[in-house]
Amino acid sequence: MVYCSQCGAGITEGAAFCPKCGHAQTTAPAAGIPSPAPLATDPFTSGTTGMQENVAGMLCYSLGWLTGLIFFFLDKRPFVRWHAAQSIVTFGGLHIIMMVLDMFAAGSFFASPWGWGHWGTFFLLHRLVDLLALILWIVCMVRAYKGERFKLPLSGDVAESLAK
Repeated sequence: MVYCSQCGAGITEGAAFCPKCGHAQTTAPAAGIPSPAPLATDPFTSGTTGMQENVAGMLCYSLGWLTGLIFFFLDKRPFVRWHAAQSIVTFGGLHIIMMVLDMFAAGSFFASPWGWGHWGTFFLLHRLVDLLALILWIVCMVRAYKGERFKLPLSGDVAESLAK
């Protein structure tokens, strides 16, 4: 008979947990029973998110600068950190540009004596920035999933210095 290492209760041989106290047992499992998979590492202490680099790099772009920020602080691998920094710089910058265009559009709508004035111009510029963001989002996600370190022309240098 085998006894629990925590409470001393009798347990069946090969049991993973004590039926009385629930404490995990250190005895090897019986033949024919596969041993449990090791627990995933904690991302806060290991410096990784527990997923492959290319998948983590792709997910840096999934919600724009927000997921870039999350992965920048959670994952310390250089490939993932670089893609997270590029996501923060690129999509954070585009987000700010779109907010400024929205403010100008709202201001021109209310300040213009014609009512619509330059609002249409700012609206068109906003839609063009939206289209640019969509294209960059798709390209960056695909390139990161392929394992490439695709450097964007304007934000790539800033991201490189941020990731170091």
